[in-house]
Amino acid sequence: MREQIEGINIYKHPRLTDPCLIAAWPGIASVASTVVTYLRTSLGAQEFAEVHPVPFYDLEGAFVEDNLIQSARFPESKFYYWKNKQHHRDLIIFEGEAQPKYYGYQLAGKVVDFAQKFNVKRIYTLAAALVQQFSQQPRVWAAASDPELLEGLRSQGLVLKGNFYVAGMNGVLLSVAKEKQLEGICLLGETPEFPNEVGNPFAALSMLEALARVLELDYDLTELRESAKVTYEEIERTLSKSRSDFLDQFTVSLWDSSEDDDG
Repeated sequence: MREQIEGINIYKHPRLTDPCLIAAWPGIASVASTVVTYLRTSLGAQEFAEVHPVPFYDLEGAFVEDNLIQSARFPESKFYYWKNKQHHRDLIIFEGEAQPKYYGYQLAGKVVDFAQKFNVKRIYTLAAALVQQFSQQPRVWAAASDPELLEGLRSQGLVLKGNFYVAGMNGVLLSVAKEKQLEGICLLGETPEFPNEVGNPFAALSMLEALARVLELDYDLTELRESAKVTYEEIERTLSKSRSDFLDQFTVSLWDSSEDDDG
């Protein structure tokens, strides 16, 4: 039975044991959304609630399919749950389809308040950390709401970079969580500055491996590893073509060079 409480449509009322929340909205190179979607599908998490999009989102147009105008479609913001049969800590996964244009702070507050109804005490968010160089094995940075959490993350091989900024809702949610006395952790996968509009499965893979260590989870990463392999081959082809085009454009042939000398 569907129920609506404070702007959230609730489809189920799962009984969860000491859950933590993992949340993400799309960002640079789709790193955060790739991680949370892969995590949700790999674990088989079940949808149980959804944030009502108004007033956080507005429409900018209408979709037309086969010349027929479709009904209004807003970005989705959904909650999923997963029961952990191996340990005594379940998961709530929140996935936002798009960054909100309005009232992001209020939306973050709604997400945190809803999580607290299930006794969530720790929130994880995901993001990209911009770096200059591409790597097949990018590092994962970490930020946390207190020093004790940071030491635990350091022991898991995560990088503590000092001062930086987590942009967008993946950062706003952490600030709101701290205001409401919840623990907060952000994991950031290193992603090259250019071209960051292309998806980066390497960063997502590193972050999922880090999450598996931190949360003691076990899931299959074969599909994402294959995706990373294909992406790397495409990058190699692109770079090879770029080098070839560069040489063709700027290298003078021996024949042309000798003609110039004779003149």
